[in-house]
Amino acid sequence: MLEIAKIDSVAAVFRKLQGTITEALENEEPTARFIEDAWERPEGGGGFSRVLAGGTVLEKAGVNFSDVSGQTLPASATAARPEIAGLPFRAVGLSLVIHPLNPYVPTSHMNVRFFVAGAGTSAERWWFGGGFDLTPFYPFREDAVHWHETARAACAPFDEAYYPRFKAHCDEYFYLPHRGETRGVGGLFFDDFNEGGFARALAFTESVG
Repeated sequence: MLEIAKIDSVAAVFRKLQGTITEALENEEPTARFIEDAWERPEGGGGFSRVLAGGTVLEKAGVNFSDVSGQTLPASATAARPEIAGLPFRAVGLSLVIHPLNPYVPTSHMNVRFFVAGAGTSAERWWFGGGFDLTPFYPFREDAVHWHETARAACAPFDEAYYPRFKAHCDEYFYLPHRGETRGVGGLFFDDFNEGGFARALAFTESVG
């Protein structure tokens, strides 16, 4: 069972990631800076949204952290997992969308997330999820190769099989049936992930982030 300190450690890791990412983006952007908006959720928790707009390099970028909780999940959220219906929950996440001004620079998306229901009880269920993908308007081979080499490197310390496995998940998840193709050049996607225990699953999710 997960102690509160372990769940809090997820929030600390994701909040640190938010800072690392926004700092790196600001280092590429000579004029605009991120503005942070703190918000609260009446049912429990809140978050910090960071948005940069009107830059010289970045048209708009959002890097948003959330840590929310509640006493019971709505039925729509438990349709695929009836065993967690009615349990208290906590969900921690970090998500971003980056839109560069130059159309030759790809748009990118990323999110990492953690969910626990019934923490500290015999009914406890927890898992991590996340991933990233790249959507170029004008594809360049070297961009796609670099993107996937980075994805492979994020997975390699944990399991060499993760990269082909989660790349395939991303291709399936972002497949556009009406076009007969995937959205962009893919990346990684994983969900319901708790392999190797909590510490290892968190470390892998942080590496993806």
